[in-house]
Amino acid sequence: MTLSRRATLPLAVLLLGTLAGTGLIAVRPEVKSSQPERLPRLVQAVIAEASSVTLRVDTQGSVVPRTESNLVAEVSGRITWVSPRLVPGGFIEADEVLVRIDPRDHRVALRRAEAALARAESELELARSSFQRRSSLSDRGVASAASVEDARNALRVAESARLDAVAGLEQSRRDLSRTETTASFAGRVRDKLVDVGQYVARGAPLARAYAVDYAEVRLPISNDDAAFIELPIAYRNDRAEAEGPRVRLSAAFAGNSYHWEGRIVRTEGEIDLRTGMIHAVARVQDPYARGDDPSRPPLAVGLFVSAQIEGREIAGVISLPGRVLRGQDEVVVVDDQGRLRSRKVKLLQRGDGNIVVSRGIVPGERVVTSPLPVSADGLLVNVEITPSAEPSAADAEVPPSNRAAGDPDEKKG
Repeated sequence: MTLSRRATLPLAVLLLGTLAGTGLIAVRPEVKSSQPERLPRLVQAVIAEASSVTLRVDTQGSVVPRTESNLVAEVSGRITWVSPRLVPGGFIEADEVLVRIDPRDHRVALRRAEAALARAESELELARSSFQRRSSLSDRGVASAASVEDARNALRVAESARLDAVAGLEQSRRDLSRTETTASFAGRVRDKLVDVGQYVARGAPLARAYAVDYAEVRLPISNDDAAFIELPIAYRNDRAEAEGPRVRLSAAFAGNSYHWEGRIVRTEGEIDLRTGMIHAVARVQDPYARGDDPSRPPLAVGLFVSAQIEGREIAGVISLPGRVLRGQDEVVVVDDQGRLRSRKVKLLQRGDGNIVVSRGIVPGERVVTSPLPVSADGLLVNVEITPSAEPSAADAEVPPSNRAAGDPDEKKG
């Protein structure tokens, strides 16, 4: 093969390949371009349902005793005996003897008072006889009127002396009985201030104790929250103590949570000028009793507790999970065309995972619970309905948090 033929063969192959490629491009099928179909976003929603909701007000306070007072010595003397129950934390009963003071000096004073009374009665009898004799003599013209008047005055002095002796005897008897100091109420000792052998004067404090028949908790309530509970309001001519709403107190002790039941019994007579709060007083009967739960500790004085006050029952409102709320007062619903729509609502209460809506949502509407982008209004979506959990009695009570004030009629329920 010559050199010229070897050079033209590759050129011929290249030319044939070019012609073949051009032909294939000329006869290729036409490809039509299209945009990919965008599927609607899937969101979760709950169905709004009207129901009756028992509102609840959450607050907190510290336990205080019904009454607290000093146990004082009513006579002077040396202490000869102290009850073993008179110790800090000890329980005492009404009329129980707690302290004995040496009674010997008071027994001597009692005998002197008895002698003084006997002497006064003798002098009174003598003065009465003298007055009667002089009066008889005066009637016969033997005694002068002045002597009768002197006898009458002596009789009055003797009568007064006897009254003074009777009072002195009564005082001596009372002082002797007061050498035994007793408790005025069933209570618990806070402080013990004396011991055996100590000399005390009349009025000296012996111990400090507080009553345990019931305990009280002072609970601050805002003016807005007061609209949702039936507070007992006292008026001047009221005689009976009104019974207010139930209160559930809870506190943590030794790593566990415990509960006590009580009632609001009164409101204090003024509103705090600094905070605008109303103070209601809750009462718990027999706070140191074991109760149904033997492991529950006493509701001790000074314990800090959380309180849930039972409020009014309001019908025709909608309770929703708190996650449906966007911002302060906005939710997103899905309209009949499957598009998202923002909606302003009127909040009755919010907090504790739930909100209560009194206006802005119609029963049956689908309220979105899924997270959404900032600008989602009008977005086409597919909806997955999630069942709203049936609330228990406790869950149905929705406590207030940042509340939008409702209409007066709504507050009245």
